[in-house]
Amino acid sequence: MKQSLGMIEVVSIPAGIEAGDAMLKAASVELVTAQAACAGKYIIVVSGDVAAVEASVKAGRETAAMKLIDSLVIPNIDPQVPIAINMCSEVGEIGTLGVMETFSLCAAVIAADAAVKAASVRLIEVRLGRGLGGKSFITLTGDVVAVESAVKAARELKEVAGLMSESVVIPSPHPDIVRAML
Repeated sequence: MKQSLGMIEVVSIPAGIEAGDAMLKAASVELVTAQAACAGKYIIVVSGDVAAVEASVKAGRETAAMKLIDSLVIPNIDPQVPIAINMCSEVGEIGTLGVMETFSLCAAVIAADAAVKAASVRLIEVRLGRGLGGKSFITLTGDVVAVESAVKAARELKEVAGLMSESVVIPSPHPDIVRAML
């Protein structure tokens, strides 16, 4: 069975916690993360089969009501994405480094999924608004051509149009930059 991922982004921490509770009670889903993010936001990310994730996100959207900023359901999420959201990726050697920055937390998840589906790259991290003033960023690695292709695919998504602020591809990054990043 293919895993799907659902997420809601809420403008209020108390409303976000209440929406997260509703999401987990509404369907048989697994909590990937639930946390405060910068600018007073709260995010809840769940995974499971498509129908359960859709029901969960619907319950979260309804509970958050006017406090909802954004939401998403990705029916066939790449397995690297939930791991990178929780900063649990096995990094290994970094040949070329790709970094993408978004203004939206949901856009970061969509861009990360598109990037790993577009080319043979490994996600390092999907940082969702923690210590970033409400922005998010994605780091990934692979060979130069793969990282360039992955970043290009993410930038060209209509779902992230206007929400990706910057991106860069760095061949053979300096080891000190790699250590600072991790």
